[in-house]
Amino acid sequence: MRRFVARRVIVLLVALASMSNLAIEAQTQQTHLLVITGLGGDPDYTQQFHEWATTLIDAAENRYNVPPEGITYLGEKPNLDPEAISDRSTRENVESAIQAISDRAVSGDHVVIVLCGHGSFTDAARINLPRRDLSATEFATLLEKLDGQQVTFVNTASASGPFVEILSARGRTVMTATRTGGERNASVFGGYFVAAFASGEEDADQNRDRRVSMLEAFSYARARVVQSYEADGLLATEHALLDDNGDGEGTDDPDPLSGDNADGLVARTLFFTGGSLGQTDRTFNNPALDVLYQERQGLEAQVDDLRRIRGGSDQLQYQEELEKLMIELALKSREIRELEAVSVNPTDR
Repeated sequence: MRRFVARRVIVLLVALASMSNLAIEAQTQQTHLLVITGLGGDPDYTQQFHEWATTLIDAAENRYNVPPEGITYLGEKPNLDPEAISDRSTRENVESAIQAISDRAVSGDHVVIVLCGHGSFTDAARINLPRRDLSATEFATLLEKLDGQQVTFVNTASASGPFVEILSARGRTVMTATRTGGERNASVFGGYFVAAFASGEEDADQNRDRRVSMLEAFSYARARVVQSYEADGLLATEHALLDDNGDGEGTDDPDPLSGDNADGLVARTLFFTGGSLGQTDRTFNNPALDVLYQERQGLEAQVDDLRRIRGGSDQLQYQEELEKLMIELALKSREIRELEAVSVNPTDR
């Protein structure tokens, strides 16, 4: 009974109060963001994909402090925004961009690749690019260059489902707008995924830690897709998937609390960040907050250490120790939020 109660308490704390996401590796991750917009097919789609790309880049750079040199935008029409778009989104330029990230990224860095466009599926699943399309199998080969990094690969295109099985691997979080190659209608998942880091951030941030994880962005986008089709009275023609446990089988409802090998366990620890995640982009004029941020990081490290030795520990003792740490984390995060609310942000002066 004690074990059952402890587990229920932990689940409640994680779902409603935890501000940590529990990955010490994430505290020092540097993000490298590659955004690729493919063929629009008509001006409206071309503009839409460009807006998704620039909104995401703006959030990554200005909200989450990803440095400009860590961001690459390849677009169908570079003349739409010459300052933002590095080059045309051809197969050759995609290959060069991934190679460049591989050359500068260090072990443990977080590489985020987001595809916005239309997809197709005949003999293979592809993203439609200028000149020559790129298939899921070809992307899998390119991602081998990033074997020392955590990779989040988001294909927001139609017919993207097969990318899950083909790209799935340890160290990779793969999201697709559809669950099969047969869902060929233009998808809306990408717009909501981007919104999770921008206009929808408040709702997407489910655990209220003032940052949106890749898992939270997926969950927010998937829920908004369902709501949009229901609001229009339409049968959904897209069903998003996420895979981050390397088994090649995505799920539409990842639940990291459902088991040690559940989808979502990795995605909830991955963020856009320019480095340390001790703070958000806000810089408060209060040294006491710096101390609290450091104390929270220390608690996160203790939780991570405890989970690393889980297999060799008494399970009842493990649950009791984890419960204690999670309560401390929740209280520490509440203390931080309360102090942030009354602290002065120099940018607000």
